[in-house]
Amino acid sequence: MNAIEFPWLTAIIFLPLVAALAIPLIPDKEGTTVRWYGLGVAIADFALMIYAFWYKYDFQTSRLQLVENYPWVPQLGLHWAVGVDGLSMPLLLLTGLINTLAIFAAWKVTIKPRLFYGLMLAMYSAQLGVFVAQDLLLFFLMWEIELVPVYLLISIWGGQNRRYAATKFILYTAAASIFILIAGFAMAFSGDTVTFDMAALGMKEYPKTLELLVYAGFLIAFGVKLPIFPLHTWLPDAHGEASAPGSMILAGVLLKMGGYALIRFNVEMLPNAHVTFAPVLAVLGVVNIVYGACCAFAQTNLKRRLAYSSIAHMGFVLIGIASYTELGISGAVLQMVSHGLIAASLFFLSGVTYDRTHTLMMDKMGGMAKVMPKTFALFTIGSMASLALPGMSGFVGELMVFLGIATSDVYSSSFKVVVVLLSAVGVILTPIYLLSMLRQVFYGEQSEELHLDAVISDVKPREIFITACLLLPIIGIGFYPKLATQTYDVKAVELAAHARQVLPVVAHQQPSSLYSRIFSAPTLANSQVESSINISE
Repeated sequence: MNAIEFPWLTAIIFLPLVAALAIPLIPDKEGTTVRWYGLGVAIADFALMIYAFWYKYDFQTSRLQLVENYPWVPQLGLHWAVGVDGLSMPLLLLTGLINTLAIFAAWKVTIKPRLFYGLMLAMYSAQLGVFVAQDLLLFFLMWEIELVPVYLLISIWGGQNRRYAATKFILYTAAASIFILIAGFAMAFSGDTVTFDMAALGMKEYPKTLELLVYAGFLIAFGVKLPIFPLHTWLPDAHGEASAPGSMILAGVLLKMGGYALIRFNVEMLPNAHVTFAPVLAVLGVVNIVYGACCAFAQTNLKRRLAYSSIAHMGFVLIGIASYTELGISGAVLQMVSHGLIAASLFFLSGVTYDRTHTLMMDKMGGMAKVMPKTFALFTIGSMASLALPGMSGFVGELMVFLGIATSDVYSSSFKVVVVLLSAVGVILTPIYLLSMLRQVFYGEQSEELHLDAVISDVKPREIFITACLLLPIIGIGFYPKLATQTYDVKAVELAAHARQVLPVVAHQQPSSLYSRIFSAPTLANSQVESSINISE
């Protein structure tokens, strides 16, 4: 890195962390000063991020930009290596927006405000580090640091069963992290050189068995965070007990870390193993969509219904990753961005509803549209976006994934038909459980057990502002998807090309066992494989 170049990414990562460490020094008894301090830091960091990307980032290249690489712990081979490209940049902006709004959403926190805002800023810093880390040990460190604030935020400021939910979260995610460490060390020590540099790891040649095992390890680790069935059971409990700001970050950012890591590690660094596992991802994506939609319909708890909805929507990310097409991978990234915005808005509005009704049980609500018309309108817009109404970002993301897998020449026609049809079943179920949710909460007669506060029954300007900041980009992307896709289009093209270039080689090496014996349904398009082999010969 040029000596006179400002370390933009380091500043963006460390600003929230350093600010969090300074919170104990702030003289404040009521928590008011700390509240404004936390919000100011989040806004400043988000503004710094926008400035750096607007003036220093080139959208026309897929290479890493704003790269910094400093020896940190040379004895361990640990470097402070950070960089940003089309895959991480939109997710960084998503992280900045949602964390800033989540801190603003926590305006009424009065229990241990110093600790709360300190944890929020520390978690914000670690999440940013995950998306820009280019050293495997640094990535693992940031991944682990992020877990502790989430655990504490749920266990201290959560609901009645918060300790159970927080313990389940930390057990699942901490156990999954072991697979990152083991798989990472296996990659680092493979071959003649030992390195933790992610670019160098991606260029190494690994024995087939080792690469498959490493891929499986990463899939388990990142599948817990995404989450992938059957590693998902921590999510409904965590969402059901977390406060509204915590749920905003869980759904808006944490799940995206799993999807990002799957693309960064499994697709980009282990393309040979991806040939074997891609059909598995597609099948798991279908299972996520159908299972999540069915379970969501069965929930009577508002936040648990939204949590299972998130599981279903993440299934589209898996199918897009498995598609081997530029359109599919682009749709997967857009689905992550879109779902982050949509889920954050719905979980925030569910928190607004809880503040008024003091319950999350939909069978105890009803008739609230009369007394909370603005909340009803905002909730309806968010729900329409979640069920992929045309004109909303969710529609564009899901459509791109469908077209990506349907036009892929990697799979047989029968496999593609099954994947598309079963995924469509989930798409049909989505409006059923979301419209049913709206009906139970806002229509009909008001429950006798429901006691609304007549003074502050509807949303306040602060709450309208937070929701609008999430809904406006949802609608903007829906009408003009290029607002989002232009930030990563070049990277999506590179990722698809990188994944596809190994297909003919692997098929030529093992034509009989590539899919026919391991996975009988999906098969490489014979003409594409044969023509590629002929060209290479």
